[in-house]
Amino acid sequence: MDDIHQKLEHLRKQALEGGGSQRIEKQHQQGKLTARERLHLLLDPGTFEEIDMLIVHRTDDFGMGDKKIPGDGVVTGFGLIEGRPVAVFSQDFTVFGGSLGEMHAQKICKIMDTALKNGMPIIGLNDSGGARIQEGVRALAGYADIFYRNVQASGVVPQISAIMGPCAGGAVYSPAMTDFILMTESTSYMFVTGPNVVKAVTNEEVTHAELGGAEVHATKSGVAHLTAKDDLHCISLIRKLLSYLPQNHRLKPPHQPYKPTDELRPRLRNIIPSSPTQPYDMKEIITECVDEGSFFELQENFAPNIVIGFARIGGFVVGIVANQPLALAGVLDVQASRKAARFVRFCDAFNIPLIVFVDVPGFLPGTDQEWNAIILNGAKLLYAFSEATVPRITIITRKAYGGAYDVMNSKHIGADFNYAWPTAEIAVMGARGASEIIFRKEIQHAKDPQAMLLEKERQYAETFANPLIAAQQGFVDEVIDPAFTRHKIIRALDLTKDKNVSLPERKHGNIPL
Repeated sequence: MDDIHQKLEHLRKQALEGGGSQRIEKQHQQGKLTARERLHLLLDPGTFEEIDMLIVHRTDDFGMGDKKIPGDGVVTGFGLIEGRPVAVFSQDFTVFGGSLGEMHAQKICKIMDTALKNGMPIIGLNDSGGARIQEGVRALAGYADIFYRNVQASGVVPQISAIMGPCAGGAVYSPAMTDFILMTESTSYMFVTGPNVVKAVTNEEVTHAELGGAEVHATKSGVAHLTAKDDLHCISLIRKLLSYLPQNHRLKPPHQPYKPTDELRPRLRNIIPSSPTQPYDMKEIITECVDEGSFFELQENFAPNIVIGFARIGGFVVGIVANQPLALAGVLDVQASRKAARFVRFCDAFNIPLIVFVDVPGFLPGTDQEWNAIILNGAKLLYAFSEATVPRITIITRKAYGGAYDVMNSKHIGADFNYAWPTAEIAVMGARGASEIIFRKEIQHAKDPQAMLLEKERQYAETFANPLIAAQQGFVDEVIDPAFTRHKIIRALDLTKDKNVSLPERKHGNIPL
């Protein structure tokens, strides 16, 4: 018995040391924490329950028989974050470069299976050189086993991926199928094919950071939802993000106690400029409407013409979707539509009400947009809102033109409460453009065409582009004083908190991907 205890202690010590002190020191020199240090910071103190600490690979080829380190390059288990159970894995770059082999994958799959059975979020801390080539197809099979579980968990439990080192080749597809991706700014990268392959195939020279660094994925591809200065910052963002999410699809997100106060926000009366072409910052409106300091924006630097993120209003967790007049006048384009659609579907999957602020002049015109399938991408957002069964509340602050009015959570596609400010303009198109088409002959034959255009523009705006017409036809529920917006949202959230909608029986819809 003593021999077993001694051997067990020796193996545990090996597992805790990972790749050894020299490799740990190298990890620190690169500005990275070790796998265990990351988990220590992520989880509530003393709550980590590790499993499969002693697992080793089963490969003897290429000299691997003499290189068996307990844990096999990944630390897995369960713990608490703010008292809530989560399943976690943290890849250990000090052991075989964090490469994924058969047993490494088996450990990850085991905690994912347990998370699904018990309805708890899955958090992966990725730091891996990729597939373990010494294990051949078994490494590829391991990736596929994880991919399959990502899909099974999708919409059932929240899945969060932190990229805290390299993530390349097939390894990128697991994070891509999770709900949120965070990347550290100077130590992580993601790409399907690396710089050497790119150069060989296209003769293009590019660095790891230029090809797939955090900035690239936060601004150009939209792959990263959040970026962090370092590991510590990344871990704090994960904990904050989780505070807005429910444990699983059967539960509602955490509700914070809220004592009603004066909900009047007079500042909202003065944010919309007098000129219809002058931009303003929609985030100022969002900040005034949500609980103080609660807005948590996602993908801030990707498709900035639309704003998404979580917040609390009256203690309720909500998802915010808002056009941003400061960027491209708030138009919907390919990237903005895709960005918002995925967020809407996440909120719907996890019982998070949607609050939509609308100031949209339409869809962005041009060959670039048409050739890059604005039709299909715009339809993604339309589909996402139309199938969403969570409470949905819309506030039209200014422009709501054309098909974009329909798409942005209009009454016609199932929104529960739609409010318009007095500054709202709800029409097929802007008054000037419409007047130039409808009254073209009158304007051309007028003694003063410019004066005639201005008169017809005024006439069209009075007839169509004002919220009273939409209110009279029931397309908006109420035209409200902007100062009462927060109060109206809180009341609407309370009225819809027990909303129950049954969708048509089917296997699944066919969203235009």
